Amino acid sequence: MNKAIPYIKFNSLLFLLISLSLLGCRGMKSEKTPIHPNLNMDQQDRKEAQEINNFFDDKRSMRMPVAGTVARGLSRLDKNYYEGVEISGDWVAKIPIDLTKSIIYRGKDRYEIYCTPCHGNAGDGQGIIMTGRYGYVPAPTFHQDRLREAPDGEIYSAIYNGVRSMPSYRHQVPVEDRWAIVAYIRALQASQNAKRDDLIAAGVDVEKLENEFEAEQKMIAEARAKKEANQVEIIATVERGMEISTMYACQTCHSSDGTAIIGPSWKNLYGSEGVVTTEDGEIINVIKEDEYLIESIVNPYAKIVDGYDPLMANAYGALSQNDLQSLVEYIKSLSDN
Repeated sequence: MNKAIPYIKFNSLLFLLISLSLLGCRGMKSEKTPIHPNLNMDQQDRKEAQEINNFFDDKRSMRMPVAGTVARGLSRLDKNYYEGVEISGDWVAKIPIDLTKSIIYRGKDRYEIYCTPCHGNAGDGQGIIMTGRYGYVPAPTFHQDRLREAPDGEIYSAIYNGVRSMPSYRHQVPVEDRWAIVAYIRALQASQNAKRDDLIAAGVDVEKLENEFEAEQKMIAEARAKKEANQVEIIATVERGMEISTMYACQTCHSSDGTAIIGPSWKNLYGSEGVVTTEDGEIINVIKEDEYLIESIVNPYAKIVDGYDPLMANAYGALSQNDLQSLVEYIKSLSDN
């Protein structure tokens, strides 16, 4: 017993010394070179980007590819397929891939992920964020003559490059999926532009659809009338017009300082005369006052201003008469006369 006690004390003392030694090493810096047995090419005789390289006459480290070579993965010489354009620069007229049912269903899947928030499930431009509350320029409907007749390459380019306020989706949507989306948009256009006889031949209960549509339109008309009735006492104001303009991002296409961008400037627009083309192709002169301006907002394709493409979205028909007149008052306030 007496011999074991010194042994226990010795072990305890040894443990204490080791612990103190380890604690004393924490946080201490060494001036010695760290041991690095496997260099793993950490130190290489190479140049960083933008670094001077005296080996070449132009002193540049970053070199152009050798003439006649193409980097792996960059051999995209088929402009029809990758860019949607011909060598001449014209849009590709038709989709340059074989269309199958699986391609169209793939396009439907991708469309519903990336396109419906703005363009809507039916392609009518009534997506969830196109309500006017988010400040986005309303997306155009695909069911207008201009886009039904547009070449497939133009729609592909909108996905690939973006167009106006729409950003490019080239990083989210790969090439074949872009063409699949174009194919599905064409299917949407065909479905929304089908003739009555086509639906009957396909076994669709047309009379039921017509009755449901009439009931829906009646409900919309009643809701609009109720909304306008509640606004009878509200006076159209410039301030409300500015608010509506900001809400619907009108300034994205129409400047207030005379600068011509996508659409005519609102500066000195009210009361001016101009040449327009009607839906029937007739060229006429108009005076741009209340009636004309409201018609141009509600039905932007009724009279197209000379020198401008028909690009305005047909998405403002739900605005109340008070809001429409407020927009006119704001446009009128931008005129000097």
